[in-house]
Amino acid sequence: MVNVGYTLMCEQAGPKELVDYAVRAEAAGFDQLVISDHYYPWLDSQGHSPYAWSVLGAVAHATSRAELMSFVTCPIRRYHPAVVAQKASTIGALSDGRFTLGLGAGENLNEHVVGGWPHVQQRHEMFEEALQIIRPLLNGETLTFSGNHFDVPDAYVWDRPDRPVPMAVAASGRQSATLAADYGDGLVATEPDAQLIQMYDDAGGVGQPRFGQVAICYGPDEAECRKIAHDQFRWFGMGWKVNAELPGPESFAAATQYVREDDVADGISCGPDTDRHVAAFKKFVDAGFTHVALVQVGGDTQPRFLDWAREELLPRLREL
Repeated sequence: MVNVGYTLMCEQAGPKELVDYAVRAEAAGFDQLVISDHYYPWLDSQGHSPYAWSVLGAVAHATSRAELMSFVTCPIRRYHPAVVAQKASTIGALSDGRFTLGLGAGENLNEHVVGGWPHVQQRHEMFEEALQIIRPLLNGETLTFSGNHFDVPDAYVWDRPDRPVPMAVAASGRQSATLAADYGDGLVATEPDAQLIQMYDDAGGVGQPRFGQVAICYGPDEAECRKIAHDQFRWFGMGWKVNAELPGPESFAAATQYVREDDVADGISCGPDTDRHVAAFKKFVDAGFTHVALVQVGGDTQPRFLDWAREELLPRLREL
């Protein structure tokens, strides 16, 4: 049975609301709560971007059963990897071992706030070094590290859960899938790509969890859902190579000014039809993902979505 997750989307809700949604989602029966880690929203219309790790701490304290995960954190610019290991271990301890650290190479949108955004080749080098730093610190080792991009003269994480925090790595192709297999305990992806899963397995990831994410916009009025999805998520189909480079919400607004409602609705299931939303979720299951987190587009639609998910959606997803 696939693990069904709910996304705490920091770009579309404030911190108190996110904690409330987390509690409601756990009560509704979701298996996992994943959280985005941004400094900016994608578009001004989303309107929020609280510090994800403060929210995670509150969620860890306010919930008791659901697994938690960052989806995903970039450890190469805004955060030093040694600090990422410390805060991940703290959340692991607060949640009694329910936390998985999701890591990715990041986007200019969030990382340029501390300086220039490196070239993609340099970012990949930095990311691999970050994984080499984080892994042993999560395992309770004392680390001394000297690389081309990071130096750690002496580091040790004092507060950790009983079992080391697992680390899942975002991938989009063979190189990153191999990196995920070499350093991580799981794979993260946002497309239902069976070939990517095969690349991960071929690199040594057989038997490890595969974390996916699917955006939907549930509501009683399909036309209204399409408007919400277009207003707040029209960036969604541009792909990682574009999304990683644009520097701010105004850039995403300019880049998506000609995206139509129909274009968005082709990629995001909208409206009251449960079958349509189940089908969107099932694409990830069929591709081989073991954990799939739903994103409900629209900040103020979350309570309605969670009620519907408890009554109608989750029972259907349990049958897959």
